[in-house]
Amino acid sequence: MSSEDNEGGFISHLTELRKRLINSFVFLIIFFVLCYFFAEYIYGFLVDPFANAVKDDSSNRRLIFTALQETFLTYLKVSFFTAFFITCPFILIQIWKFIAPGLYKHEKKAILPYLTLTPILFFLGGILVYYLIMPLAIKFFLSFESTGINTNLPIQLEAKVNEYLSLVMKLIFAFGISFQLPIVLSLLARIGVVDSHFLKTRRKYVVVIIFAAAALLTPPDPITQIGLAIPLLILYELSIFSVKFIEKKQLENSDA
Repeated sequence: MSSEDNEGGFISHLTELRKRLINSFVFLIIFFVLCYFFAEYIYGFLVDPFANAVKDDSSNRRLIFTALQETFLTYLKVSFFTAFFITCPFILIQIWKFIAPGLYKHEKKAILPYLTLTPILFFLGGILVYYLIMPLAIKFFLSFESTGINTNLPIQLEAKVNEYLSLVMKLIFAFGISFQLPIVLSLLARIGVVDSHFLKTRRKYVVVIIFAAAALLTPPDPITQIGLAIPLLILYELSIFSVKFIEKKQLENSDA
């Protein structure tokens, strides 16, 4: 093949990549605009864990903002986060359409399940945050309030809109990314970087790394840190079984 053909093929790949990126960006912008029109409803959905955690409280709870532009910027942030969350499967489809023509049939069969599981695991991480971690964390933080008997003045939470929603979105993103652990380890096993024996023998180090990562990705409280670390440890153990299965299939293919 001549250098002109190589250059032409490279340029065609860049053109195709550019097309896919533009499609993803346009899709993201469209959903961002749509989400902004429903930003108040999305805001209400994200605030619901806080509202449910304090609904039996005798105090008149509220979320406040201290800057004129704060609520507007928060709505923009919420809209973009939701649009990105919705667009992720479409972006993965665009990635698949870009790489699929250059793959053999058996390679397509190997990669396609990972592209399917990636948004599912991210969604499961978000569900765990919304329905379990956030309610427990809110109640934990509210337990430090004081009526003022021992502190002369009462200590009461008046959460800021921006800070609360930033915390929720940060946790959803952190849990969603962390839940990709089985995908990453399985892919590494397929290319021969790790194997089940390696994962087993390094288990004690992984436990330390997982708790350290949980401490970095979550607020400095035991609820969210343990809430992230325990599912990751479970996913790590499941990854070992997944890697064993991959090794068994590879051994069967090599013997065939």
